[in-house]
This record gives sequence, C-alpha cells and structure tokens, in this order.
Amino acid sequence: MTDVLRRGRASLAFSFFAQGVAFALLVTRIPAIQDRYGISDALLPAFLAAVPILAGVSSVTTEQLVKRVRPSRVLRWSQPVVLLALLGVGAGDRLVEVAVALAVFGLAVGALDASMNMLGVSLQRAYGRSIMLSFHAAYSLGGILGASLAWVGAHWHLALWVSYLPVVVVVLPAALLGSRWYADGGGTKAVPEVGEPATADGVVFRLLLPLCLVMTFAYIGDSTVSNWSAKYLQDVLGSSEQLATVPYNVYMVTTLLGRAIGDFGVRRFGAVAVVRGGALVAAAGFAVVAVAPGAWVGMLGFTLLGLGLCVLVPQTFAAAGRLFPGGSDAAIARLNVFNYVGFLIGSPLVGALGDAWSYRGAMLVPMALVLVTLAYASSFAAQPDRYGGGHERARTADVGRGSNGL
Repeated sequence: MTDVLRRGRASLAFSFFAQGVAFALLVTRIPAIQDRYGISDALLPAFLAAVPILAGVSSVTTEQLVKRVRPSRVLRWSQPVVLLALLGVGAGDRLVEVAVALAVFGLAVGALDASMNMLGVSLQRAYGRSIMLSFHAAYSLGGILGASLAWVGAHWHLALWVSYLPVVVVVLPAALLGSRWYADGGGTKAVPEVGEPATADGVVFRLLLPLCLVMTFAYIGDSTVSNWSAKYLQDVLGSSEQLATVPYNVYMVTTLLGRAIGDFGVRRFGAVAVVRGGALVAAAGFAVVAVAPGAWVGMLGFTLLGLGLCVLVPQTFAAAGRLFPGGSDAAIARLNVFNYVGFLIGSPLVGALGDAWSYRGAMLVPMALVLVTLAYASSFAAQPDRYGGGHERARTADVGRGSNGL
C-alpha cells in the first residue's frame, strides 16, 4: 500500500508539473497568438475571458461526472486534451480555429484542475499529513519551465507550433504513462451539522462559502501580479522594459520556494497559522508595491507577494477535503470554480481602478481582500470530528488501488 501511495503521489505531482508547463506556454505567448491570428485589441479580452468561463462550467460538470467515473480517469484523459488543444492554438491559421482550440483548452482545463486537486486531497488524507503544497510546488516549477521555454521561442522567433510541438511530444506520453499509477481515495461520509443545509454529498454551503471567498481573493491577487506587474514597474516605478519582466519571474520563483517548504510549516504550526501568516505577508507585499519609491523596492514587494499568496490556494483545497472527507470531490469541484472567478475579476478590477484613480491606489484593493482572509482563517482548522484527531493523523490506507485497474 505504501508503494501505491508513493507511485500515486509521484504521478500526480508530474501531472501538476505538466499543467504548469502547458498553462505558462499559453499565457506567456498571448501577444504572439494575437499577432498570428490577427485578433484585435477589442476582441482579445473576449477570447481571454472565454477560457476561464468555460473552465468554470467544466469544473461544475466534473462534479457530476466523478459520481460515475473516478477522478483519476477524468484526469487521465483531460490532460492529453489540454496538451493537444495547446498545440492546436499554435497550429491553426484562421480565427475560428484558434477559437475552437481555446474553447477545448478551457473545457479540458476545468476538468483537469478539479480532478487533480481531488486526487491531491485524497492522497493527503491517506498520508495523514500535509502534502498538498508539494503538488502545487510542482505546478509552479512547471510554470517556470514553461515561461522559460516561451522566452526561448520568442527570442528565436519560432512559430508557435514549433515552440509547442516538442513539449507536447515529450510531456503527453509521459503523462499517459504516469496516469497508470494515479490513486483514487475514499473516506467516511461528512456529517452535516444540525440545522445546516447540505447536498447529498454532505457539503454544507455555509462551511464551504468562506473557502470560496478565500480562493477568489487569492486569485485576484495572483492575477494582479501576472497581468500588471510589468506595466506597474515600467509605467509607475519608471523601470526599463527589460527590468519590468523580472517581477513576475521573481514572483514565480518565490511561489515555488514557499510551496516547497510550506508543508513543513503546516505540519509544525498548523494550517490556520500558515494561512494567517501567508495573508499577512501577501498584504505586506501589496503595501510595499503601493508605496515603493522605485523599481527595486517594488520587486521586494512582489517577492513578498509570492511568499505570501503561494500557500492560500493549496490550503484552501486541503481545508475543503478536511471539512467534507466523504464529499470532498463535490466540494473541490465547486471550490475550483472560484479559481476562475478570481482570475476573471482581478485583472479588470485593477485596470479599471488604475485608470479611474491610480495604479498605486489600485494595489490597495487586493491587499484589503487578502486581509479579509484573516477573518476566515478558522475555516482552515483541523476538524477532529470529521477528519480525525488533531491536525495530522496516523497514515491510513484509504487510497485503494491504482486507477490502471479500473
């Protein structure tokens, strides 16, 4: 059983890594995609918004799908579709072709994100200790590699399909091979509190709502960095164009570092303390960015943002698993929708505030939202009556057989 868990953990970590590579290759080459297909500036936001909207729809659909099909099978087949859709984005010639490819990408990503985190939560339950941050660390590592490969493609003026094809050729077979060792889990049914409305899966809406809000706020912060860090450093803090590309890379590296060590913090201090600490560090990062007198101080702020925000999303998924051990798949599918809600809100919100007020002032809004997380920190506490005694529990064999035998 230990071998099953180890193989399941390694194969799932590779899936997170592969998804990080694919997503980074897409979002970092948006200007090249726009140029290739002649997408106007007015039409581009609609194309970009369609991906998270369709992903949210797919995440909701996945909740119903996993009632009939194990999450491991959803992940096994959604990941190749994501990779092939990425290749389709780079290989088309007409606007309708990229529209279809992006639509397929969005639908597959929603199923992929939901099923990956379902398996991650079930494996964490089986291990009896925090390992969720390590999966998201693999995603961050993949994102760094994907962004680096995108830079190489742009630097050498490679066609999009030439940049994407080697990645797909290498990653897709590896992902399919690794999917043989995915491990699905189970657990005792969650017991709703007396008087609480709950679904057939035992998901209590009042308990899940704080986690949905935290997920939204975290992704508003993340999308602020990914969409506005370069513009902010160049236009507000007066950096060079080359230096303006550094903050997002710094943010990604510190996100990786924070997630790589974050599980140890959860095991030592508990999830509540880690989430509170992450929220305070992230808020401090936004404050430093807002008042920074120059580019280097601004980069210090983005460094703090990476260290703070990196723990919130993995711990939010993990908290849903603790709250609803028997209904965790349904809870995670619904929670995952707010990933895309935050992504959709964050960039337009900061842009609108920056144009109407100031970009320095706009940075205070995600700072305030991240601080609201402190009010919901109790939702991340261990649930001894639902999950077992204490924050961690003894390792149990509630992840059964690998999915290759299903």
